[in-house]
Amino acid sequence: MATIPNFISFLRLPLGLFFLTHDIYTRTIVVVLALLTDGLDGYIARRYRQTSLFGTLLDPIMDRFFVMFTISILFFENKISYGESLTLFSRDFAVFLYGCYLMIRGKLSRVHFRAIMIGKATTFFQFLVILALIFHVQIPSFIYTLFVVLGFLALAELYLTSSHSRSQTKSA
Repeated sequence: MATIPNFISFLRLPLGLFFLTHDIYTRTIVVVLALLTDGLDGYIARRYRQTSLFGTLLDPIMDRFFVMFTISILFFENKISYGESLTLFSRDFAVFLYGCYLMIRGKLSRVHFRAIMIGKATTFFQFLVILALIFHVQIPSFIYTLFVVLGFLALAELYLTSSHSRSQTKSA
């Protein structure tokens, strides 16, 4: 539990709090550091065989905290609308719906938690949008629509990868 990758993941919590400053440069450094820690924690965990169930859960939780916290701040500063904020969380909503589906079907305990490619891409794009909003860049509406599409793709990827793992388990 007390590993370097978990410590690196946990750093996104205080980084999010540093986003409370109104200084553009501090915010930029915070987002870049959060983005770097998001890639570095997994790399170190795999490279030095320090993966754990705790780390597998901590990493996406810290990602979600950081992104939701920073987007909320930008929303309250009127740099992003309510609807735009919601579209940025489409993937998270899709994952939540899939988790509810698994709970209702009684299959949640059989799921092996791991990162999905659409999830990694979505988090990266969320960081880019946050950076753009820091610098008052007008985000075209199709970008927000892209996040809704990524949400549906995440749902499809979750369903297909869990169906694939179930079929492998049945054939084994």
